[in-house]
Amino acid sequence: MSDTRPAAVIVLAAGGGTRMKSRVPKVLHRIGGQSLIGRALGAARGLDPQTLVAVVGHGREQVVPHIESLDADVTLAVQEEQLGTGHAVQCALAALADAGDRADAGDRAGSGLEGTVLVTYGDVPLLTTGALADLVARHTAAGNAVSVLTAVVQDPTGYGRVVREPGDAGDMVAAIVEQRDADEEQLAIREINSGIYAFDAAVLVDALGRIRTDNAQGELYLTDVAAIARGDGRRVGAVRADDVWQTEGVNDRVQLSRLGAELNRRTLERHMRAGVTVVDPASTWLDDTVTCEPDVTLLPGVQLHGHSRVATGATVGPDCTLTDVVVGPGASVVRCHGSGAVVGQGATVGPFAYLRPGTTLGAEGKIGTFVETKNAAIAESAKVPHLSYVGDAEIGEHSNIGAGTIFANYDGVQKNRSTVGAHCKTGSNNTFVAPVEIGDGAASGAGTVVRRDVPPGALAVSTGPQRNIEGWTQRKRAGTAAAEAAQAAQAARTSSAAGTGGVGAATPARDTEDESSAPSGPSEGKQQ
Repeated sequence: MSDTRPAAVIVLAAGGGTRMKSRVPKVLHRIGGQSLIGRALGAARGLDPQTLVAVVGHGREQVVPHIESLDADVTLAVQEEQLGTGHAVQCALAALADAGDRADAGDRAGSGLEGTVLVTYGDVPLLTTGALADLVARHTAAGNAVSVLTAVVQDPTGYGRVVREPGDAGDMVAAIVEQRDADEEQLAIREINSGIYAFDAAVLVDALGRIRTDNAQGELYLTDVAAIARGDGRRVGAVRADDVWQTEGVNDRVQLSRLGAELNRRTLERHMRAGVTVVDPASTWLDDTVTCEPDVTLLPGVQLHGHSRVATGATVGPDCTLTDVVVGPGASVVRCHGSGAVVGQGATVGPFAYLRPGTTLGAEGKIGTFVETKNAAIAESAKVPHLSYVGDAEIGEHSNIGAGTIFANYDGVQKNRSTVGAHCKTGSNNTFVAPVEIGDGAASGAGTVVRRDVPPGALAVSTGPQRNIEGWTQRKRAGTAAAEAAQAAQAARTSSAAGTGGVGAATPARDTEDESSAPSGPSEGKQQ
């Protein structure tokens, strides 16, 4: 074993978390895009331990599948009754013995374990691999039987106090005194026990067999292991954490929020120091799994989640929530909600766009205002400017989709796909009834419903000639404000026509048809 590679890391995650007031187990609550237990396991796995054990209990029907989805190599130990931290570690050692088949039926659990055993918690989300590695390395270098991670806090109320040996051996621990047992001098100590330990495996196994439940809670405590080792004349050391936040656990939603805000502050600071402009850190939230390259600008109200990636020169915001979205170099995404999408180099999105999974927008492309896309491939320089739904479709390069267009992709049974070729110009209020293919260079008139394939270069129309039924409002809506307005306008027309010698005189109510035999082209649709 190396100095920083423990034989085992045990993550305690069996507690009820009653102060969370939640049906969700405490360790499944999330900050920075990950669950508390996920962060704890990630920090522990970073040490490359020989074995990683998670002790579960409360809510394990939810916790176990989550852990297995994160790390299939974690050994699971079940603490049926939560009888203290010492009991939880006993459960972990028993699971290790079962998993490795190291112990016979009559052997003490964990008796074959050698090296350093690290014990940490599933609700200490800011604890890093580096801090754990430092604890293990200093524990090993000092030859300690037990080493405890400590922190100096402004208000130590409620924590166990760490009483150090006087004199030159100031790094050694004389005792860990709980708040209720501390005298006045001990209560003044601001160095507290984090509950995170490095143990010599043999010392741990021996001491766990000797601890008792003769305390107010009737539970088995790990602090008693340190006391037993000290009583046996073994070295018990303290390693003080420079970063107090790494020792703070989550007991309620207030602490969850505090630690989440601190994690976000650190994440934003890391990005800003790497060349990212964050205009308003107070309203900007990034999961620490997000990647932003130098010269990215994040405007107020931005939330980036999951494995979102933003490339150099891109601007995101204001008011965007993106999850697992890739934003290309120089792209702009404004007031957008998106997930599982790709925005190409120099492309623009928004405002008020909704990018659903499977959306790919090519370089210099555009997804505009009030546009929703899903499972759509929109090619280079293609545009869907406004008020449209593009689902299960491909749009070729340099094509322009008119306002109010719908890709009708669902026939009530299954989803179907449509294809629009390159350099197509479609009119406003089109409906493409999938599956349908529009050839390169084709066009469509305003209001067209496309049910059949359109050949390359063709103009598709489905509307008949326009008919004007004059006098309809006065006959069908008599007595209404609309009828009165129409009557007044008709009278004005008649008067005006009389004054000009009869040109444009009113005609009797009749049906008229547009006499043009040529159908309307895409110029009727708004093209931008």
